[in-house]
Amino acid sequence: MYQFKNSLYSKFAIIALFSLVLLVSCTKQNKPLQVPVDTYFNAVDKITETMIHDIFSPPVASRIYMYPNVAAYEILAQNNSKYNSLSGKIQSLQPLPKAPKNVNLKVAALVAYIDVSKELIFKDEIVTTFADSLYTSWQNTNKKEFTASKTYAIKVANRIKDWMHKDNYKETRSFKGYTVTTDNPGRWQPTPPAYMDGIEPHWNKIRPMVLDSAAQFKPKKHPEFSMEPTSNFYKELQEVYTVTNEIRKNGDTSEEVEIAKFWDCNPYVSTSKGHLMIATKKITPGAHWIGITKIACKQQKLDFMAAVHANTITSIGIFDAFISCWDEKYRSNLIRPETLINNTIDKEWTPLLQTPPFPEYTSGHSVVSGASATILTHLFGDNFSFTDDTELPFGLPSRKFTSFNAAANEAAISRLYGGIHYRAAIDNGVVQGKNVGTHIINKLTLVN
Repeated sequence: MYQFKNSLYSKFAIIALFSLVLLVSCTKQNKPLQVPVDTYFNAVDKITETMIHDIFSPPVASRIYMYPNVAAYEILAQNNSKYNSLSGKIQSLQPLPKAPKNVNLKVAALVAYIDVSKELIFKDEIVTTFADSLYTSWQNTNKKEFTASKTYAIKVANRIKDWMHKDNYKETRSFKGYTVTTDNPGRWQPTPPAYMDGIEPHWNKIRPMVLDSAAQFKPKKHPEFSMEPTSNFYKELQEVYTVTNEIRKNGDTSEEVEIAKFWDCNPYVSTSKGHLMIATKKITPGAHWIGITKIACKQQKLDFMAAVHANTITSIGIFDAFISCWDEKYRSNLIRPETLINNTIDKEWTPLLQTPPFPEYTSGHSVVSGASATILTHLFGDNFSFTDDTELPFGLPSRKFTSFNAAANEAAISRLYGGIHYRAAIDNGVVQGKNVGTHIINKLTLVN
């Protein structure tokens, strides 16, 4: 009898223990998913890491940043009374399907961000590994909530991708490349060491987000090409030669050299070793400003929604700035200082930085920096001091700035120090970028 009771007691004990384990397990499985803002920053960093690996050109990289951010922002904004939708405010974007009540909007925003990103890159191993780890964690915490959120996110991502694929990018892949001619002495020519063809000569045909057209903020015309010593153009050419020679006298540790290297952001730097041409991988100018945006967001301790909003508006500005800049580059087709100095002044002269493979006017760094700084100043205020450590992974020290405009002005003048732009391309490029940025601010009133 005693053995029977003991056996029965044991069975009840086992059942009770199993029930407790099941209860704890179910409680854990039903725990609401928490998504800190750093998870979003990590996703953006993985996209940047992939773009460096794949060596995307600066204009194409701007497209990769922009579309995923729009997808994430639209999901988050729909149930937020403080933020307005981009639908009807940027080109051709229609309202997206509303999320069911059982969807975690932050989870959905990140899933959509990642899914759209993977459509835009070549090798997605870095992003896939990151996503798999993240999704496994969410599924183990609350499978039901994650499944509902992912299902909705993919539906939104597909809508964004359908809209994205109508921006003329695919069509421009089959357009005729840049034609090199020698009948015009002021026309751009490929530069050493790789003598690459001009990249993205049809980028002005890409659909902008906020600009009415690629030529909406056509800059002031550069000084008329002339090799007469008294002409404004020749004076600008001579300035590049004189300034770079003076910088070289001061040595590689001079402030001007540090500034030039810090803002180089050229994914096409090539180094010859014997018969081999080796590429040094770096971030693009747009990626540098996305990095600055993250620094500002973290410094201000922005929440998830505000951080996505800041990145979305800035990435739209960078995207439209490249369209505006490239429209002018292939309209004016201006020759680079390196070519003229080698041909007419000093055949042994080389710029401090490697000349990028596209026409000179206007300076892409100046336009993109002017637009980004204008938007970030609007978001975070003027006199926003920050330390820019974006280039640390590439062996360059951080630099301190008293404002976004101060950073933009330094980025712009770095192109003169580097020997790759004339003064007009820098000064007029900053104005062009600021015009783009101001236009975007005025058109995209997203915060109530």
